[in-house]
Amino acid sequence: MIKNFALRRFIVFYRLPIAAVLIVLGLLTGYLVQYGWWMAWIPFLIAALMIVAHFMVGPMTLLQAYIERGDMEGAQGLLKRVKNPKWLYKPLRSTYFMMRGQLSAATSEDLDAAEADFKKSLASGMTEQGAEGTAHLQLGSIAAKKGNWKEAYEHLRQAVKLGLPDKDSEAMAYLQLSNISLNRRDFRGAKMYFSRAKNAKASNKQVLEQIQEMTKYMARIPG
Repeated sequence: MIKNFALRRFIVFYRLPIAAVLIVLGLLTGYLVQYGWWMAWIPFLIAALMIVAHFMVGPMTLLQAYIERGDMEGAQGLLKRVKNPKWLYKPLRSTYFMMRGQLSAATSEDLDAAEADFKKSLASGMTEQGAEGTAHLQLGSIAAKKGNWKEAYEHLRQAVKLGLPDKDSEAMAYLQLSNISLNRRDFRGAKMYFSRAKNAKASNKQVLEQIQEMTKYMARIPG
């Protein structure tokens, strides 16, 4: 597995030099081998595909492997290798901005940069189930951190409406909606969203701890 990944990474990182070698190989085959032009199209075709993949796919096919290993620094380095995100194939462009926004939000306090990336991800169009909801969840969380409760509420409502990829995300969205409702002194709404957060049956330890802590507070709310 490690050798296969290392080979994949080498090919992805060095697509352009490999394409150049293949073009030279095709030219040599055409000029030096009898009827070589009939064979030269093969390295030419592979070279053309590699050049297209370099600009339209980039290193995005390696991203999941870095994330599964928990190598966030490596994932960030991978994203930095994309010199022009606008050239990426549209679904990959959306993934690129989504991942860059998530990494920015997780590893730095640059909320403005993370917010801009999530908005670009939405604008690029999303095909994965739950991805659009996740982007709105992240935008809602950022807006809440900035104290923009109205915008946070709208994004979080949109997140649960569109659907989220897992129960933990769903519970987190409802918890934040419940907190915003409390800030608005909308106790009925706070209890409703908190009930939905519990019913989501989250399994994440941090989410469960928040639910447990909030259960004590909810018990003291009138109505």
